Amino acid sequence: MPKSEIDEIDRKLLVALQQDARLTTDQLGHKAGLSASPCARRVRMLEAAGVIKGYVAVVDQTKVGLPISVFASIKLERQREEELDRFAAAVARWPEIVDCYLMTGQRDYLLRIVVKDLPAYEAFLKQKLTRLEGVASIESSFALGQVKQSTVLPMLDH
Repeated sequence: MPKSEIDEIDRKLLVALQQDARLTTDQLGHKAGLSASPCARRVRMLEAAGVIKGYVAVVDQTKVGLPISVFASIKLERQREEELDRFAAAVARWPEIVDCYLMTGQRDYLLRIVVKDLPAYEAFLKQKLTRLEGVASIESSFALGQVKQSTVLPMLDH
C-alpha cells in the first residue's frame, strides 16, 4: 500500500489506533465513519501492507525501575558498510538501547539508553559499548526530565 493509497479514512483509523489500540472495531469504525466490517477490513489491509507494524503497551519507565535515560552520541572509526552493520547488530542485541538513529553530522549514531541508575549505565558502557570494535568515541548526556513523549504521528496535518 503506497503512501498515496492511504486515504482520509485510513488516516482517521491510524490516528485513533495510535491514541488507543484497544478500541473495539465498532468504536474504531465510529471514529472513522465506518461500520464494523469495512473497518476491520481496512485495518487488516493496513496491517498486511506494513503500515501498522504492531500493537504495544506504552510502559512508564520510571514506574518499572528504569528512571535514567542516557543519550549517547557515537562516532565510529570508519563508516564502511561492514562497520555500520556490525554496530547495528550489536545494538539490536542490547535491550538497554531503546532507540538508535543513524545520523548525519559529527556523530554517526544517537542512542537512547534506559537504565536503573548510574552504576548500571557505567556497567553497560564498560562491558558492552566500549568493547565494541570500531567505536572511536562516545559522548553521553543524561536526561534531567522528559518534556514530551508521543507515539502518535502527525497524520491528519498533511
